[in-house]
Amino acid sequence: MSGPIRVAVVDDQTLVRQGILRLLSLSEEVTVVGEGEDGDQALDLVARGDVDVLLLDLRMPRRDGISVLEALRDSGSEVPVLVLTTFDDDELVLAALRAGARGYLLKDVTLEQVLSAIRTLADGGTALRPALTDRLLRAVTARPSAPAGPADLGAPALTPRELDVLRLAAAGWSNKEIAAALHLAPGTVKNHVTAVLLKLGVRDRTRAVLRALELGLLDG
Repeated sequence: MSGPIRVAVVDDQTLVRQGILRLLSLSEEVTVVGEGEDGDQALDLVARGDVDVLLLDLRMPRRDGISVLEALRDSGSEVPVLVLTTFDDDELVLAALRAGARGYLLKDVTLEQVLSAIRTLADGGTALRPALTDRLLRAVTARPSAPAGPADLGAPALTPRELDVLRLAAAGWSNKEIAAALHLAPGTVKNHVTAVLLKLGVRDRTRAVLRALELGLLDG
């Protein structure tokens, strides 16, 4: 992406929101194009069409973060959402990711961690750290399995290279980073990601990671 990444910040706590905005203003990599204090304002900001990444709190009045994510997903919005919250709860993480969040960070992170996540999302990646992936795996495998349907009779056959790409995507790597690590062209990585999405029957990388966790493809 050429030029600064256009970011909007939505958080109902004024002091917290102003602190985030002040920190982001220290970086030349991003420019803040809007702010809001509730879910309805978040949707209005995205609807303007000038937001590259949305930073979103979960607990807000009028419309909470999960409802915002679901509304954006249902509208077909492609604006990546980075959840920035104080709630470190596995069920909430899973709910946010299933609703369409592409990243999930706690508010005790550093500015560089936030900027890194923003860059990753703007580049098409997911801001899921390996530690979070491990926790998601435990959360998924700890719950009772649902009765198997036709699509659940067996895991799809991914090639070794597709599994390599999937594992790095689960760790939050962007396509460019995966290409460099695996010594592949970025276009080749994109093709592998597309193939993984088709085989897993999902539409984006976040859902691919969740589906892979449920199927045990990322074990070990």
